Amino acid sequence: MAKATLAGGCFWCTETLFARLDGVLEVVSGYTDGHIKNPAYREVCTGRTGHAECIQLEYNPEKISFVSLLEVFFDTHDPTTLNRQGADVGTQYRSGIYYHDETQKTAAEALIDALAKEKKFNDPIVTEIKAFDVFYPAEVEHKDYYNLNSNQPYCAAVISPKVQKLLRKHASKLK
Repeated sequence: MAKATLAGGCFWCTETLFARLDGVLEVVSGYTDGHIKNPAYREVCTGRTGHAECIQLEYNPEKISFVSLLEVFFDTHDPTTLNRQGADVGTQYRSGIYYHDETQKTAAEALIDALAKEKKFNDPIVTEIKAFDVFYPAEVEHKDYYNLNSNQPYCAAVISPKVQKLLRKHASKLK
C-alpha cells in the first residue's frame, strides 16, 4: 500500500472524488503544511495557520498508479488559481502535492511539465510540490460530508458537478 497527500481546494470535494476510485482504500480529510500543531477547522478557515485543506489517501499501486491519481487531481480542480478554488478563497484552498518519496515528486513534476507543454490550461499551473511533513485529520463531522449532505447548497452547486465530471472523464478508474 502507498500514501498520497493532495490539496485541491475544499476537502469535502476531494474526499468525495477520490473515495470513488478503484484501488483507493481510504481517504481522510485533513490539514497539512501549516505552522501550528493539531489545528481545528475554524482556525484553518481563517488562513492564519498556514495549513492547506487536503486529503490523505491510502491506495494500492497495483490497482491505481500515482500518476492516475494525479490525472484525476488535475481534471477535478483548477490548478491555475493561486489560493483559490471557485468561491473558496484563501491559502487553505491552495493546490498542492505533498510527496511521500522521490518517485512521487518526479512523477508530479513530469506530469505538470507535460500538462504545460500540451497547454491543457489557459494559465500556468501554480500547484505547489513539497515534501510531505505532517497530516492532521479533520474533525469527524467532515468525514463523508458530501454523501451525508448532498442536498446542502454548497454540495449541490460545487461538488455534484465535480462528481459528474469524474464519472464522464474517469469512468474506467471507478469502483
